[in-house]
Amino acid sequence: MAFSRTSALEYLRRAHEQNRLGHAYLITGSPGSGKQLLAADLASLVNGTLARDVFSAKAREIFVARPESKSRRILIEQIRDLEHALQMRAANGRCKVAIIPDADRLAVQAANAFLKTLEEPPKDSLLLLLSALPEALPETILSRCIVIPLAPNEQRRSRDEEEKLVELLQHASRERKWAIQFAYGLAQEFQRLLREVREEVKRETDEALKKEQTRYKDATDGTWLEEREGYYKALTESLYLQRRTGLVETLFAWWTDVLRASNGVVHRDLAHAKTETAALASRFSSAEIVRRIGCLEELRDHLGRNIHEALAIEVAFLTIFTK
Repeated sequence: MAFSRTSALEYLRRAHEQNRLGHAYLITGSPGSGKQLLAADLASLVNGTLARDVFSAKAREIFVARPESKSRRILIEQIRDLEHALQMRAANGRCKVAIIPDADRLAVQAANAFLKTLEEPPKDSLLLLLSALPEALPETILSRCIVIPLAPNEQRRSRDEEEKLVELLQHASRERKWAIQFAYGLAQEFQRLLREVREEVKRETDEALKKEQTRYKDATDGTWLEEREGYYKALTESLYLQRRTGLVETLFAWWTDVLRASNGVVHRDLAHAKTETAALASRFSSAEIVRRIGCLEELRDHLGRNIHEALAIEVAFLTIFTK
């Protein structure tokens, strides 16, 4: 489950107050989700530094390593400088905070060197890695960090597409006969929603890539720009899969509400669709509802194993939305 920046900070604040703060965190999220702001807030929390000053050269006990070379990689020399700074004694019992924005840009040697710091963190230190594409980080680094996933700043749009799906399901609940053709049409509508999501994500990542190309075209080598094309292609897929998961989870919430209504449970995840889920509960037995939820679990498993998306959806909908 992804946090808002506010809820993530509150979670970390409680951990700090209870002396349970970990030594290394990986803050993940799409561009604009507030990763640097959360890192600044956390550094301020443990050190009393003003958040706006955290990334300045004047910040005390705050050390930052970000991509600076023409390859736009974080090099081993930067990590060695960072490690040296972390080994120094902090003033007045303050905490030394290392922040690595774009941690997925660690060069191989730099990542290997930093692994030693993660395994044996210096006394009174806090390590914060930030990444929009954590999949690109070595598993050895991932496994040594507590992951704090941030919800996209554009969470509103994700909710909008999920609302479109709920409206689609509300209309479906009023259809008295769930024949094969009806289920197939519903599957097509679901896939249309997914295409809209994919196209929207691609437009946004294409725009982000164009901005980087314009900004760095005279300051980096051609290899880096080629790598960024691969980076944004992977980011597009990652963001799309996150939002696809949100839609699948909405299907789960819908059928779980139907099951709750069937068993007289008052709580609903989709309270505004209470009438429609209750109507379906009167049409199907609890066993039939549970069977449909089982089909959704199979769909989630198939999508997770990269079975052909359109085929997996059609098979699932033909089972779930026929009577």
